[in-house]
Amino acid sequence: MTTTVPEAVPQPDTILRYNNVAVAIHWTTVVLLLTQVYVGFTFHGMEPGPERGEWFTWHKTIGATILILSLIRLAWRLAHKPPPFPIELPRWERIAAVWNHRIFYFLLIVLPLTGLLAVSGGADEATTSLVGGIPLPLIPGISEALGETIGGIHEALVRITIALIVLHVAAALKHQFFDRTRAEGRMPPLRERDGTPTVPVN
Repeated sequence: MTTTVPEAVPQPDTILRYNNVAVAIHWTTVVLLLTQVYVGFTFHGMEPGPERGEWFTWHKTIGATILILSLIRLAWRLAHKPPPFPIELPRWERIAAVWNHRIFYFLLIVLPLTGLLAVSGGADEATTSLVGGIPLPLIPGISEALGETIGGIHEALVRITIALIVLHVAAALKHQFFDRTRAEGRMPPLRERDGTPTVPVN
C-alpha cells in the first residue's frame, strides 16, 4: 500500500463514488463492528456462567467474520482504486481521510487476531467453538500470562477503534451538514445535498 494521497479532480456534473461491492462491504462491516462492540461490552460485564459463555461465543464468531470480511475488503481495495476526492476538499482532510482508512484496515485485522491470541492463552483444547459448533483453531504455545497481556492490548485497541469510529462519523457529519462539500457522495446512500448524481468507480 503506497503513501500516495488520492488527488482531487474537478467533477462539475457528477460525484465519482465507491463501486457497489466496496459499498456493500463497507456497510456490512459497519453493522458487524457496531454489533461486536455491543456484544463485547455486554459479555465483559456479565458474571461467569452459561449465558456469558453464549455471548462470548457470539463475540468470537462476529470477530472471525470481521477478520474474513476485512481481508476480502483489503484485497478488493488493492485491486480497485478509490474514487477521487472533490476538488473543494482541502489536502489536509484528504490526508486525514486516507490515514483514517488505513488505520481502520489495520485494526479490523489485528483486533480479531489479538482476540484469538488472548483466547489461546493457556488453553487446553486445540480449538474453540463458534456459533453452530464451528471449530476455530487456537494458536499453540501461548501461555496464560501472555494471553492475559494480549487481552489487555486487545481491549486497548477496542477503545482506539471506538475513538476512530467517532472521528469518522464526526467527519461525515461535518461534510454533510456544515461544509456541504460533495465528499459525502463518495459513499452511498449519502448524497450531495442538491441531489447531484453519483457514478461508481470500478
